[in-house]
Amino acid sequence: MVNAGPLSPVYELADRYVDRSAVLDPILATSRGVVGHDAEMTDYSPEAQATRAALDRETLAELSQLRPLTAADRIAVEVMRERLEVAVDQYEAGERLRDLRIIGSPYQSIRQCFDLMASTTDQDWEIVATRMESVPRALRSFEAALREGAERGIVAARRQALSCAEQGSTWSGQKESPAFFLSLAARYPAARESNDRLRRRLESAAVKASQAYAEAARFLREEYAPRAAPRDAVGSERYQLWTRAFLGSTIDLTDAYRWGWDELHRIEERMASVAERILPGESLTAVIHRLETDPKRSINGVEAFRQWLQELMDRTIGELDGRHFDIAEPVKRVEAMIAPPGGAAAMYYTRPSEDFKRPGRTWYPTLGKTRFPLWGEVSTAYHEGVPGHHLQLAQLTYRAAELSRFQRLAAAIPGCTEGWALYAERLMGELGYLEDPDYELGMLRAQAFRAMRVIVDIGVHLGLAIPSSEAYHGGETWRPELMLAFAVEHGHEPEDFLRSEVDRYLGWPGQAICYKLGERAWLGIREQARKRAGKTFDLKGFHSRALNLGPMGLEQLEREMTQA
Repeated sequence: MVNAGPLSPVYELADRYVDRSAVLDPILATSRGVVGHDAEMTDYSPEAQATRAALDRETLAELSQLRPLTAADRIAVEVMRERLEVAVDQYEAGERLRDLRIIGSPYQSIRQCFDLMASTTDQDWEIVATRMESVPRALRSFEAALREGAERGIVAARRQALSCAEQGSTWSGQKESPAFFLSLAARYPAARESNDRLRRRLESAAVKASQAYAEAARFLREEYAPRAAPRDAVGSERYQLWTRAFLGSTIDLTDAYRWGWDELHRIEERMASVAERILPGESLTAVIHRLETDPKRSINGVEAFRQWLQELMDRTIGELDGRHFDIAEPVKRVEAMIAPPGGAAAMYYTRPSEDFKRPGRTWYPTLGKTRFPLWGEVSTAYHEGVPGHHLQLAQLTYRAAELSRFQRLAAAIPGCTEGWALYAERLMGELGYLEDPDYELGMLRAQAFRAMRVIVDIGVHLGLAIPSSEAYHGGETWRPELMLAFAVEHGHEPEDFLRSEVDRYLGWPGQAICYKLGERAWLGIREQARKRAGKTFDLKGFHSRALNLGPMGLEQLEREMTQA
């Protein structure tokens, strides 16, 4: 639903920026749902990064010359300025020259963009082949950026280099067969005997893309890792810069660290109470073991589990629409998908394309499992689907006539979006959807997990002390070696999943805290609105305003949502 009709100068600038940035970063365009660039591949070289930064600076300069004519203009200007300033600051700090981690870096994007591409017609597959043929060039351009960073002493952590090398070995087929790209090419319908040329082209491109990831893994393991930083912690200056990127605000990190401990203890007290309702007299560990192992509380089979997720989201949309949310017809479609192996361990969401031809999708990594305990999956589905990410982000696509294209497609602020999704989990409990104590405990487990993240992420990257009152290494300074055991004790997730999570926190500073601190912001904003309105407070109206406003930094979000 592309905006139609005359645009204000602010919206025209936003349109131009999205179009120009799509040309410069086609992979990002695909992830944003901007159509027309799926046959292209992003150049990650230092020269290309400089060109994108120049566009950001140029747009900021143009923005400073515009006078907002309406309230919508003013909001759009503030959102765009805040996001572009953070992007420029990160570029100037050299972050694009060490943009390597197990999730959210170009190394994954080059592969993951194929998950979002159409594959129905021969024309679709021609586009897939064209982009696949560019995988080796894209990986070489990213390698050039990493080499430039290494020459300047701007490097990622060694742990991230080695973990990404393992991902590359999986996708190339060296570690896990078949290779991702060979599997993708094999999906081309065998019945189309008339197009052997296209099949051969896909197979050839798949072989070369697989070889490119094998070579990229070798480079990371043998050349980059020895030059990478042995230390994982980034320190307060880099951490605060990344916090701005994820939260859209500058926060008191020491205060947030203390709050994380208080919140974790509060949640764990509630967990103990709910566990007592499930198995009276048993420990929380015993209760979780029962929930994980009881066949009656699980689903067997990957496809059966995917169907269960789909049915849950479809049913939730039907029940929430008109009662607690007003859900537009195109937004009612969301697809449950199983994620390809090799990526990070957490479930994730991808938004619909601008024309809604590609729907919003939730992606579940199975980690090789075929049996799925359900106690924790209900609130996760609410988080990734409805009323979480899908309802918020697909609504942006639907509101093309009211929001600028930058707001809808380029203003990703995780503190706002992840905070909303975690708020959505808690909200479903408030609305009565988690009356089964199994599912309530699953929601609380997710809350404790995110509180644990606040503690370890800030604690390790800033080198803070564990409170002396804590039983777990009280008085010691946080270091990576302490993270996994603490995460297992307080995250209540499988160790293989948490091992991947620890690597994620160490490589993506500030990202892990945006969920819980974002939720704290949303709850605070709702409480302010409730106090202001008194008995006339309308929760459905609050949600409509929140979703229609679009993403923005937490500081701006509070200003906009608390205005009289």
